[in-house]
Amino acid sequence: MLETWFMEEDEYAKLIRRMNPPRVTIDNSSSADATVIQVESVNKPGILLEVVQVLTDLNLVITKAYISSDGRWFMDVFNVKQRNGNKVRDEGVISYIKKVLESDAFYVPSLESSVGLKSSLDYTSIELAGADRPGLLSEVCAVLADLSCNVVSAEIWTHNARAAAVVNVTDDMTGCAIEDPDRLLTIKNRLCNVFKGNNDLKTAKMTLSPPGSMHRERRLHQIMFADRDYEKVEHEDVTGLKAEVSVLDCVEKDYTVITMRCKDRPKLLFDTVCTITDMQYVVYHGVVHTGKMEAYQEYYIRHVDGIRISSEAERKRVMKCLEAAIERRTSEALELELCAEDQVGLLSEITRIFRENSLCIKRAEISTENGRAKDTFYVTNTTGDGPVDPRTIDSIRKQIGKHTALDARWNLSPQKPTREETTMSYLFGHFFKFPIG
Repeated sequence: MLETWFMEEDEYAKLIRRMNPPRVTIDNSSSADATVIQVESVNKPGILLEVVQVLTDLNLVITKAYISSDGRWFMDVFNVKQRNGNKVRDEGVISYIKKVLESDAFYVPSLESSVGLKSSLDYTSIELAGADRPGLLSEVCAVLADLSCNVVSAEIWTHNARAAAVVNVTDDMTGCAIEDPDRLLTIKNRLCNVFKGNNDLKTAKMTLSPPGSMHRERRLHQIMFADRDYEKVEHEDVTGLKAEVSVLDCVEKDYTVITMRCKDRPKLLFDTVCTITDMQYVVYHGVVHTGKMEAYQEYYIRHVDGIRISSEAERKRVMKCLEAAIERRTSEALELELCAEDQVGLLSEITRIFRENSLCIKRAEISTENGRAKDTFYVTNTTGDGPVDPRTIDSIRKQIGKHTALDARWNLSPQKPTREETTMSYLFGHFFKFPIG
């Protein structure tokens, strides 16, 4: 009987969506410095994250947001810009946003497939988790090269002495996905040995992702969350990077209210909404505002069962997890962008050179397209507490050769603003008066 009720409810929800298809309005006139995107749709689980993912994957910067999804209807308004600060005027991008967000299935396609890169059926996707240490990525790349695996694309994050990676590989002879079970087992054993630290009490993990699996950056959040990277010994923040997260009760409205203040950066909203969603909470209302130096986020949430946070232990856990979500992409590091003709073993060679020059890779994004490798590394010295000597970069350029371009720029955080400098008192009383435009 209960199963029949759920089936009827599901069919009813589908009928409501067909009668009220999603509507997307993109306006370049109402705001002086941003494109305003309004999304209206029948509410459904995870819809906020799906919308934010579409905008984030297009490298759009969300400067303001108003979120309302209390009841059966979902309405979001975003102020967005391109990375260069301009409004979104490209008709191709505007058409893509409307097409995806107005589709009945609300399927978010992979950007890789949309720009003609390899599909997930053409490579084997490997997920890794374990202890972080200097030279880890170099060792992983060396193992893959030794096992005749070519890295097509990858993303590696480190946080709080933990590391996570999603690596897409092919057989370097055939250029196809690796399917032989014995070979895959060998790859797993070798990589798990690399990822397990000498004093690590946790088990290193390697799993294979099925074709067409979840968004890569969301998986990295989930992998690190499952590896409990949010658990750490408290220490004084001397960089000004630590987020301020509070979790309070709004008894009169029966919500839990989360507020966050931190340095603004690209993909910040995706990271926080992703974590809130994967922790099984629903955002009913919210506001986001970014200033010159700081981002402010406020969300009115409940657990998926409709209950607000009820215990101090749960409150502290949510705070720690959101702090971790913000910090995973945040580091004071030197950003190195490498462009070269793709070849088997290139990544292994480059990361070996970094290691031998005492560089520690904190984060990396690896990609190949049309026979060219484009890799971005965020590096520090081996202690992680000092700048990289410019002479080291000059030495690396000489070692990698004249046919490989290596650009360097500092990814530094400005001094943390004072509360007086960033007064944004939206909490409770001002929530429903948040301006957009």
